[in-house]
Amino acid sequence: MTGFKNFLLRGNLIDLAVAVIIGTAFGAVVTTFTNWLTAQLPDTASEYFTNEANSFGAFMNAVISFVILAAVVYFFIVLPYTKAKERYFPSPAPGTPEDVKLLEEIRDLLAAGKAKEI
Repeated sequence: MTGFKNFLLRGNLIDLAVAVIIGTAFGAVVTTFTNWLTAQLPDTASEYFTNEANSFGAFMNAVISFVILAAVVYFFIVLPYTKAKERYFPSPAPGTPEDVKLLEEIRDLLAAGKAKEI
């Protein structure tokens, strides 16, 4: 069970799922906007291309659906995921990592040694 928990929280599984959900919803927004925009052009605004799917209301419906879906995904998937990730895999303490401190000490010692030689 621990391995499965690590798989869910360390991998990019949630990031990928959110990207697919948001990408699909945004695709609907772009499609309805394109349909509405092309229906406004004089060459395509004929009785054959104008219908309810090409209306501005359909575009606004897609935008509102996208915003609601994004809020649901954020509050019910992303927020609990980040809290669980911080709980089980806390981020390292702020500050300089040990290897960087060691490299800085070596740099300072080398600089002090060159200063004595000159």
